[in-house]
Amino acid sequence: MIKAEINGIKVEVEEGTSILEAAKGINIHLPTLCNMYMVDGETRNCKGTCRVCVVELKGKKGLVPSCATEIKEGMSIRTNSLKAVRARRTITELLLSNHPKDCLNCEKNNNCELQSLAAELGIDEKRFEGERSSFDIDICDGFIRDREKCILCRRCVTACNDIQKVHAITVADRGFNTNISTFFNEEISTTNCTYCGQCVAVCPTGALKENSNYREIWSLLDDERKFTVVQIAPAVRSALAEEFGFEPGYLSTGKIVAALKLLGFKLVCDTNFAADLTIMEEANEFIERFTLGEKLPLITSCCPAWVKYAENNYYDKMELISTCKSPQQMFGALAKNYLPKELGVKREDIAVVSIMPCISKKYECNREEMKDDLGIKDVDLVITTREFAKLIREAGIDILRLNDSEFDNPLGMSSGAGTIFGTSGGVMEAALRTSYEWITGKKLDKIDFESVRGLEGIKESSIDLNGKTVNIAVVSSLGNAKRIMDEIERGESKYDFIEVMACPGGCIDGGGQPYIRSNRDILNKRMEAIYKEDSNKEIRKSHDNPMIIKVYEDYLMSPGSHIASKILHVIYKKY
Repeated sequence: MIKAEINGIKVEVEEGTSILEAAKGINIHLPTLCNMYMVDGETRNCKGTCRVCVVELKGKKGLVPSCATEIKEGMSIRTNSLKAVRARRTITELLLSNHPKDCLNCEKNNNCELQSLAAELGIDEKRFEGERSSFDIDICDGFIRDREKCILCRRCVTACNDIQKVHAITVADRGFNTNISTFFNEEISTTNCTYCGQCVAVCPTGALKENSNYREIWSLLDDERKFTVVQIAPAVRSALAEEFGFEPGYLSTGKIVAALKLLGFKLVCDTNFAADLTIMEEANEFIERFTLGEKLPLITSCCPAWVKYAENNYYDKMELISTCKSPQQMFGALAKNYLPKELGVKREDIAVVSIMPCISKKYECNREEMKDDLGIKDVDLVITTREFAKLIREAGIDILRLNDSEFDNPLGMSSGAGTIFGTSGGVMEAALRTSYEWITGKKLDKIDFESVRGLEGIKESSIDLNGKTVNIAVVSSLGNAKRIMDEIERGESKYDFIEVMACPGGCIDGGGQPYIRSNRDILNKRMEAIYKEDSNKEIRKSHDNPMIIKVYEDYLMSPGSHIASKILHVIYKKY
């Protein structure tokens, strides 16, 4: 333990603790921009890159960044000295001097950390004027890079390279020309970017933002020829309340459904229904492979960022990845092939909108494999949780005062198993609930597989299926996926079934969720909201969902059937 003094207050902390952490422990706030916290509980920063957290040390002439300086025995630290406060103001003013003056037109207005820091430090004018950096805007399927708004905090580089191990972006050039770029300054779409959106999630300004599509929905809703169908993912429901200043999970699913109906969608459906459908197909696929002992481990394919990462780095192992489309795409395919007959609408008139926690879903719906033989997309438009909140505000809907409403059938009924897809471990747990009963022919008494729950990056477990042990792993973050895939390549893997989600913690921490800088407490609350909804469901296993049973009886016939294989499964191509 180390003893020191901060602003005259004696502290005792573990060796290796930063000044920033020690100050926080005694409720002293220090502003930060480059510092951030990840789901694994570790502090991630860029070693004092932004310098706005500088403090003064007794006996030392210069100031030091508190996030990158460890407390030493006997240190006397001043966080609020005139010298430190003035330095913070000057540093922030210099950042602002090279920043666009378009806050009102910025996606991050009122949610920008630089804007908030300027207000916190009492900066209400620009003292420094001079040459500003100039860069072209880079637009891709998932997000937009506007480097003129970049403050070089390097949080995106940390997320992309250290956490996700994608290495799509890097620091380029020197001095005034320093910028965050791709290798060889290519457009992001030509790199190995997976569109996971974790760079967007951690960006403190508007330098990275999703490619917004929500205003296109107004035109769809206004087109009387269109039969608009909307689906909403479970992780969206657990986080949407945060956009309106409330705790995660505060808004009931019923109020969210009511808001969607007020917006004017013809059919309001549940992605959880499609998650149940995914389990029917994926559990069937796993049982076939496990019985034959072929193409194992089976690796889930619900996450498009993970699929793209595998294509980029492990294409020779793509046969291990499930051929099942993601729930988003299964829903779209079923809506456009089943609803025309069921509801008497024309297939070409159906427009499917998805509300997702994920930026990569925007990329996924545009993939060639997600179109039919005529080039018609399964899903027409994807918006994020953040975009959905903007849509609600623009419509003037007071969502908190709405009476609960129910999803529309036939694609609106879901089980608890479909609900838990929204968090890491949910796909695996849902698959096990069904696989166990199909293989053993016995009713599963203990339905909760708690060993695969939680925010840990890699979770392992095993289950006995008729005397055979199934070894499973649940992985979140692409960095952890790399560890598992490297084991498979070396022939060292012991697993039979693996769930992979690109975002740390799963979809609850998706790149399109409300900005939280990967706050572990908030993620836990989102996760709790999802498991609470699961536990309150009358039906908690996918294969018990009566609407799923009906769709198979009316149209799909059986899991893995010819028609199911044609519209619900996909073979990924190498680009």
